Amino acid sequence: MKINNDSQKITFTLFLAQSFFSAGTIAMFTVLTIVGEELSGNADLAGVPTAVNLFAAAISAFIWGVLWDKIGRRRGISLGVLLGAVGLSLAVLATTSGSFLLLLAGLVGVGFSRSAMQLGRFIASEVNHPSRRGRAISIVVFGSTVGAIGGPLLVAPSGVLAQQWGLSELAGPFIIGAAMLLLALVVLQVGMRPEPMELARRIAAESNEDGPAGEIARKISSLLRDPGVLIAMTAMVSSQAVMTLLMGISPLHMKHLHFDLAGISIMLSSHTLGMFAPSIFTGWLVDRWGRAQVIIIGCLILIASTLLAPVYSRLEMISFALFLLGLGWNFCFVGGSALLADHLSPAERARTQGFNDLLISLVSAFASLGSGPVFARMGYGALSSLGFAITLIPLAATLWWLIKGRQRRAALQA
Repeated sequence: MKINNDSQKITFTLFLAQSFFSAGTIAMFTVLTIVGEELSGNADLAGVPTAVNLFAAAISAFIWGVLWDKIGRRRGISLGVLLGAVGLSLAVLATTSGSFLLLLAGLVGVGFSRSAMQLGRFIASEVNHPSRRGRAISIVVFGSTVGAIGGPLLVAPSGVLAQQWGLSELAGPFIIGAAMLLLALVVLQVGMRPEPMELARRIAAESNEDGPAGEIARKISSLLRDPGVLIAMTAMVSSQAVMTLLMGISPLHMKHLHFDLAGISIMLSSHTLGMFAPSIFTGWLVDRWGRAQVIIIGCLILIASTLLAPVYSRLEMISFALFLLGLGWNFCFVGGSALLADHLSPAERARTQGFNDLLISLVSAFASLGSGPVFARMGYGALSSLGFAITLIPLAATLWWLIKGRQRRAALQA
């Protein structure tokens, strides 16, 4: 009973911290490509701030994976969130001084923070019994629903507040973002007790969960030869890349279609709602239907989004296409996270999950960096077509793995 209570408390703490964190960072991302274009003076560089953020997240993801085994999960994730608050404060100075380089420096700190909070879903998975792993991950991801709804809605009021303080309107989302991250830091310091690493060891011992390699942690190269690990990583990395291609440039695309900040905020609210709001339902599906089945559904939803996104110029249809983009990502992300956790022993988790998130951020960073030039030269339709092609990779791989698994089971029964 004590273990269950501690598991629920830590999972709820991560949910609450994720809620504050996502509200702050989503408010920032609503205007990031606009700020990038304005401070750099070049539309080709509009995606560079997002790319810097993602490169920092990529580098730090693996660092966190190694460091957290030494300093613990609570200290590790708290340090990450603190770095994000500092980075957003630097971004405020950048918008008021007009410094593109200072903006990029601040986004390095936000990138470190982003990867730390993203790894929080794996903390939830390890402090819960394997049969509840999908739901635990989805509860943390569901925390971002608060950000999906509240983050973009904070953009316009925060801009007004910034102007009242004599600052640039675009500084507002960065100010509110820093405040939200500080709230998340307080929540983590108070609620992440006992240390999740210790709780995870007790749960692993109680459930006899030694993982596929027993107590010996396999090398990354060996893990990548495990089909389950490879499929899980492919699903998460590919869906993140597709989402980054379209999501990151969509505010700029809408600006070129003469939408104001209010319209852009509605679109982004719809998108982030699709990303996070269905998470509780997704987690139940993952535990009930299976990891691979949910990943396949997610890929099909992503394909639908890439086909619809470039076709319409009306707000409601753009918002619907971006909602589907978020929903498809959600299915692939939650399904892939649970599948990856299933195929790792306790000794392999932090390092391998950090490596997985490093790949996610690296691919996303390159997608973000390339989205600006592709958009500037070939248009939004070209980005959507590229997203469609990328989605075929995890779809084909997961279908192959699922069919092969069924064939093996049928052969064994025969």
